[in-house]
Amino acid sequence: MLVTSIITRLPPAVDGVGDYALNLALRLRKDFDLETHFVVGDPTWTGATEIEGFLIHPVSGCSANALLSLLPSNRQQPTTVLLHYVNYGYAKRGCPVWLVDGLQRWRSASVNRSVVTMFHETYASGPLWASSFWLSPLQRNLAARVAQLSDRCLTSRQGYAKLLSELSLGKQTQIPTLPVFSNLGEPGWVPPLVERERRVVVFGSSSNRLRVYRESFAKLELTCQLLGIKEIWDIGPSTSLTLSTVNGVPVVQLGQLSAAEISGFLLNSLAGFFDYNPDFLAKSGIFAAYCAHGLLPVSARCSALPVDSIEAGKHYWMPDGQRKGLKTLVKLQAIADNAYAWYQTHNLSVHARIFFRHLNNSKTSL
Repeated sequence: MLVTSIITRLPPAVDGVGDYALNLALRLRKDFDLETHFVVGDPTWTGATEIEGFLIHPVSGCSANALLSLLPSNRQQPTTVLLHYVNYGYAKRGCPVWLVDGLQRWRSASVNRSVVTMFHETYASGPLWASSFWLSPLQRNLAARVAQLSDRCLTSRQGYAKLLSELSLGKQTQIPTLPVFSNLGEPGWVPPLVERERRVVVFGSSSNRLRVYRESFAKLELTCQLLGIKEIWDIGPSTSLTLSTVNGVPVVQLGQLSAAEISGFLLNSLAGFFDYNPDFLAKSGIFAAYCAHGLLPVSARCSALPVDSIEAGKHYWMPDGQRKGLKTLVKLQAIADNAYAWYQTHNLSVHARIFFRHLNNSKTSL
């Protein structure tokens, strides 16, 4: 079986959705003998014509015709396209009209064609002075069109699933919610916290880590104090900040590393710190990586109610209001265990199984 996967970018570009698509393709090949042909939707992307045996073709430009020239053209043979939809990944202002027009034209040309869409995002909104405020109606319309033309939809958040059901005008009634898996691998065994180094990891994109150091510095300091942290390991693209210590705790800036290298560091660290909207943790690759590696996830913020089955104090720890820290290591271990168990319900193996069902049965009821 062959599927054509439309994606924003692939390595060597740093792109979480691209890494997600590549890891998923590898697992679909391994578990179900399903091959993937990638169409990269960013015409400025530069990379190899083949990765891990998968053929790759970037669009020549952001136009419907450019996209159509790369999609399967046989109208008699059943064919399926898997779209990884992240609107800002295909257009600077988040309005990829060319993508939706091209995909709709391709889908409508034959009854033997199917589209399965993974919605990593839907549409944005913002304050009156932001472009996202004025473009939100168009972004919403495009997301609705994709939901309506798709034979099947999946997404990472329950909130997105509810919204997509409404946008599809009732066409999409069963939308699986799959919080993202770890792009840094999934260790088969994770050591308990007591055996780990007293180290906290701050991992992610430059913007995510800048938010930690600029907006959550005091909470990072408190975390180090409560957990008896000896080192902070900063991992990711340069933030242009010069950090030597956080309240006396040395900061080791490791820069960009391979997934295998980061995985090894995570396995031997006590905690992973992040500052991310807790209502969107299901789509956070950072949170997924921390959970998969059995660290104690430490959040600068919390949600009052569980979201996507993620609960503050149960699946992640907050330093605010805490006094005992490592004196309650049993409770901290329980949080790490809960996060690890939550992750296993949607790990890469589960993802591949559910995606295969949708790709293989895109025209029949599951």
